[in-house]
Formats: sequence, structure tokens, C-alpha cells
Amino acid sequence: MRSRVLAHTVKLTVKPVLDVWGRYPGPMWPAGLLDFGARYLQPTRGVARRRIRLDNCDAEWWERRHGSRPDTSTSTADVAILYLHGGGFLTCGLNTHRVLALRIGAASRASVLTVGYRMLPRHSIAESVADCLSGYRWLLERGFPPERIVIAGDSAGGFLTFATALALADQGLDQPAALVALSPLTDLDPTAKLARLEGRECPLIPRSVLLTLAEIAGRADGDIPTVSPVDGDLTGLPPVLIQVGSTEMLYVDAELMAQRLGAAGVPVTLEVWDRQVHVFQAAADVLPEAARAVTRIGAFVQDATRLPGRSAAAR
Repeated sequence: MRSRVLAHTVKLTVKPVLDVWGRYPGPMWPAGLLDFGARYLQPTRGVARRRIRLDNCDAEWWERRHGSRPDTSTSTADVAILYLHGGGFLTCGLNTHRVLALRIGAASRASVLTVGYRMLPRHSIAESVADCLSGYRWLLERGFPPERIVIAGDSAGGFLTFATALALADQGLDQPAALVALSPLTDLDPTAKLARLEGRECPLIPRSVLLTLAEIAGRADGDIPTVSPVDGDLTGLPPVLIQVGSTEMLYVDAELMAQRLGAAGVPVTLEVWDRQVHVFQAAADVLPEAARAVTRIGAFVQDATRLPGRSAAAR
């Protein structure tokens, strides 16, 4: 019932605004206002924040506390999540997704690095990926081995999760332990999504947004178009967990990505949550389904990063 109320509320309030933007995009829309307004959202207890600067963007490092004191040292027993926020490559940021990222970190017993990557329309998606790679290298330099790192993201951040893993392969860097994608955008081409009935029932994302996003991304790319993750060489990627709502627009992307990952021999789990809205995990405080989904993410991360010979009970 709570999920139905949330979906109905979002459909009547947020979706019409997004539809207007999709039909009449322009520089007058305050894309940064949403993240600015979310700057006072309270983080999860038990973590200590450190603001850092990557090569071309800001980031936040959230360390787990051990007892009452911050964890100031890093060992190979620690786990880190590189979290990439959603927002259509155009909006949101470190503030809007802080609570969700840290909730996942708490469920995973992991520290979290959130990346405020550069976004459209001033920067290309390739530059966004470069910033995510910079975050991954920061974790490596801090002493986290790849097998203790998980890359996670929602919506456009899901796109970047896969794109970053593919970029790691291109640069000869080791893959992380696992990938987690929540309601991921995986194909910039909106054709398949717009053709599906589920997309027309989506309570959040209107058709106009997908068309406009593809156009803006194409202009920002210039002469070198971005290759969508579903069209990349997925061979050799680490285990993947995908969660998506059954009626949301990006269900098609999640399903297609899971199929192609499986065909490439990548271990993949696709969880389809009945009638849940886009990135419903962000509502874990009020939706029992969202809380269960976050718990499942935590279990997946812990299993993927478990040290050899260490039992689940020891964690």
C-alpha cells in the first residue's frame, strides 16, 4: 500500500515537471538547485566524512567508525563502495544521494566514496566516466585492493557503473569485486524503452525525458559518440546485481543488460521488484520493500568481498 501511494504521488507531482522539462529544455532550468536544496540531509550515524578533490571534481569519503572513534587506517580487511549518483547526467549530486549511498554502505559494512562527477550539458558522458575512474584510482592509492572494492550506482549512475568497469578493462586495470546497479540506464537509444508498455506506465519518467536526454548527450559527445554499456564487450566483468521496478521505464534496460551479461559469461542477478518506482531504494525509511532491497544489496556486497577462508559468521 505504501508503494502504491508513493507511486501515485510521484506520478501526480514529479512526473509532470519532468515532462515539461523534456518538452522545453533550456538553460533557465536550475539543474543545480536540487542538490543545493538537499545539502542539509542528515547522513547515517557511525560514519565520518572527509571532503576530497579528485582530478576534476569533488567527492566525499565516508569511513566507517569502529566503536566511538573514526577509522583512520585502511587495511586489506576493509571494504569500499564507489557510489555514482543518478540524475540523468544532468542533475542531483553528492547531497541528494548521500543518505542512499550511506545506507547501502551500512548494509554492506563498507566505507563509501561518492563522486560528484562532471555532468551534461557542459561536459560529455566520457568526462563523467573519467571522473569515476579517478575515484576508483583514489581508492587503489588509499590501499584498497580491487577485490575489496564494489562499484554501485543508480539510474544514470548505473550507466556509469558499467561504463567505468568497461573503461577499467580498456586501461588494463583490475576489475572490482562486483557491480551493483539500481534501476540502471544502460542504453542511450530510447527506441526499445518507448516501444514497451511498461514504459508508458512508468510513474516517474516520461517519454519526453528520454528523447531529450539522448539529444543532449549526442550534442555533448561531439564527433565521438558514447557507446552504451549494453553494446560494449562485457566479457570479464565481475558479478553483477541489478534491481529494478517492474513497471518503470528503465525495466527494459535492466532486462537487456542482464541478458547480455549472461551471454558474455558474467554472473548476474536481476531482481524485478513488483510495481516499485524508479530507485525505490531511496525510500527505505518508509517502504518495507526498499529496506529489504537495501539489505539484499548489503548481503551481495559482503559475499562478493569476503576474504578467502572467512566465514559469513565471522563478519
